[in-house]
Amino acid sequence: MNLETIAARASHYLDPTTGAILAPIQPSTTFERDVGGGYPTGNVYSRVGNPTRQQLEAVLASLEGGDVCAAFSSGSAATATVFQSLSAGDHVVVAEDCYHGTANIIRDIFARWSLEATFVDATDLEQVRSSIRPNTKLVWLETPSNPMLKITDIAATADIAHAAGALCVCDNTWATPMLQRPLDLGADLVVHSTTKYLGGHSDVLSGAVIANQDSEAFNKIREIQGTYGAVPSAFDSWLVLRGIRTLHLRMRAHCENAGQIARFLSDHPKVEAVHYPGLPSHAGHAIASEQMKDYGGMLSLQVVGGAEAALQVAAKLNLFTRATSLGGTESLIEHRASIEGPGTTTPDNLLRMSVGIENVGDLLDDLSQALG
Repeated sequence: MNLETIAARASHYLDPTTGAILAPIQPSTTFERDVGGGYPTGNVYSRVGNPTRQQLEAVLASLEGGDVCAAFSSGSAATATVFQSLSAGDHVVVAEDCYHGTANIIRDIFARWSLEATFVDATDLEQVRSSIRPNTKLVWLETPSNPMLKITDIAATADIAHAAGALCVCDNTWATPMLQRPLDLGADLVVHSTTKYLGGHSDVLSGAVIANQDSEAFNKIREIQGTYGAVPSAFDSWLVLRGIRTLHLRMRAHCENAGQIARFLSDHPKVEAVHYPGLPSHAGHAIASEQMKDYGGMLSLQVVGGAEAALQVAAKLNLFTRATSLGGTESLIEHRASIEGPGTTTPDNLLRMSVGIENVGDLLDDLSQALG
């Protein structure tokens, strides 16, 4: 079945009693046992499993071409669970240009639990290969990366990880399965902040881990999910399912708008650099063209004149809201260095842009007046 059809029917269900065409939200936290103490429906307690969440997990696994999925209360909870499934003394290789929250999870939390980490330029396969140690258990990718939109060769990196007996994990939040399917390219696990494009309306926090097979590694993740309980509510699960129904249409609009804006910005005298893999000048354009169906709705620009000039451009915009997050129908912009704080390697004149699905002419007019 094509991805568009899977997405459009994400919460489709025919209720034999009412004739309803959408699955109901099941808010119950607990479920009846039979007289022998068993659970005939398979449902025990909503921290361990909930019918609405299970429907979401099935849809996400199907979209990514995976076997199983575990849904979480946020993308960070999903990310933390992957690292928590490892053991003290294990080593991970991590793309250095990853979401700063992921880096903070590793450096500030799991380093204290003796998880060893090496941050590398994941676009350089030799750096990835040379960073492998005997105790390397996982290679973490994020492509396109946040906020520099670097592109990593997923298949080649998965080969390096597997040769070392390690897992290859890819954060696919920015591309979504509509544009890129890492499991098909050799990754073992895919992580999402479903808060973003999958939810798509800036009104729900949730995350997910999808695995290519129901393996021992995934079973550890599932065990942590059920024991710690960082799970989305039934209503949150339903909101993500609702968002997925239009994912393919929204991603098409996001990509079209972002491509036009990237081309406009790349020719503007007040813009020092544009980071968007859809531009032929982008260092990762060739690889992105091979492993992605389109180039996404995210881009970053560096403004001539430094941090102050970048902040002034953001302040003058009317349609782009200055706010964190991404993937909603509305356009957002933010000065990443100030968000990431001390120690950031993000250029101080960089603005990260989540291009929405508004009329692109209106967005271009807004950018034009703000840049001057």
